[in-house]
Amino acid sequence: MKKTRTPLGIYVHIPFCRSKCLYCDFYSLPQAEDQIKRYVKALCAHIAQIAQYTGDYQVDTVYFGGGTPTLLPERYLTDILERIAQRFRMARDAEITIEANPESAQNWRALRRLRRGGFNRLSLGVQAADDALLKAVGRVHTFADVERAVEAIRRAGIKNLSADLIYGLPGQDLSSFLTGLERTMALKPEHLSCYGLKVEEGTPLCRRRGELDLPDDDAQADMYLSAVEKLSAAGYDHYEISNFAMPGFASRHNLKYWTLQEYAGFGPGAHSDLGGLRYAYTRDLTGYIAGALSGTLEMSESERLPVRERDTEYIMLSLRTAAGISKPVFENRYRQRFAPLEAVLRRYGKLGCAQPTGEGWRLTAKGFLLSNTIITDLWEAHGQEKLRREAAAASGDFRVLL
Repeated sequence: MKKTRTPLGIYVHIPFCRSKCLYCDFYSLPQAEDQIKRYVKALCAHIAQIAQYTGDYQVDTVYFGGGTPTLLPERYLTDILERIAQRFRMARDAEITIEANPESAQNWRALRRLRRGGFNRLSLGVQAADDALLKAVGRVHTFADVERAVEAIRRAGIKNLSADLIYGLPGQDLSSFLTGLERTMALKPEHLSCYGLKVEEGTPLCRRRGELDLPDDDAQADMYLSAVEKLSAAGYDHYEISNFAMPGFASRHNLKYWTLQEYAGFGPGAHSDLGGLRYAYTRDLTGYIAGALSGTLEMSESERLPVRERDTEYIMLSLRTAAGISKPVFENRYRQRFAPLEAVLRRYGKLGCAQPTGEGWRLTAKGFLLSNTIITDLWEAHGQEKLRREAAAASGDFRVLL
């Protein structure tokens, strides 16, 4: 009988970028290209170290994120991917994604070499179609660069293209956002992500917040709901709060995060959830290179978290998706009653924010906008139920456990 192996996603962090965007809080380093060669060597060494513990796994998604992965020469990127294929068991139909910025994805021959090397999906950081808006947040490309990049991507034979957009940019209104969305949709990406701008602590954007004309929450909500309407009408499935895909093109890698599947991360700041252990590496390029080459990598966090203790995560992550939360999964996997959650979801259902599915509940587009509030209410109801069960068990009243 053929052994069934556990699916595994791999994330490879490429921390190099041309310049730092004003809103970015990811671990990325501009003007550090002199470290690239040693970093690739360290990544390959680290991949070999982790692979020896994954004999029961099969890799079905790989994601190169950043930073800007396409700043690296394509031979380095294909070398890293080849090392993964050599050391891990790879599924024949693995989804293999690379992120790119438009200005770094215009050489179709280089992109073709990436495709021939195994990359079959590209995620393009469009962010906006208005050059003034792009400049306002520190992006170094124009929309003409986006158009040239898409032409090169298609000429290279890449047939799975994702485009990222941001709404709520400084000075942006509903009209300008929709114009940008329509111009991006005209490029016919198979997948489109629309993220609301977040002003993260410690970023240049946060320090300048007082002098910027940022759209308020109502304006952002209008942009979001308009995007949902337009993309749905164009045939995109709204399969996660911020993500839309033509049928068959949902991001298999990102779905791993939202459905609590296992993944292994490589690179400074990369996170992993593997074998019941959740951990992350220190955000330090020099330290990562030294640690990977010597086998003494330093972690910034590490926590063993059994499946039964991931109930609150399941509530939050499942309700990010169109599939929503499943009553049978919740009760069987976490051994908890679904009724207290359902009471909250019914209340939000009367407000048009949630709706029942065949086996549970999902949020509507309106509910996605209020997801933080809804999930907080669900956590509170779930927490009270757990306390009640614990108190009843301690008193010997086991009827409450039924």
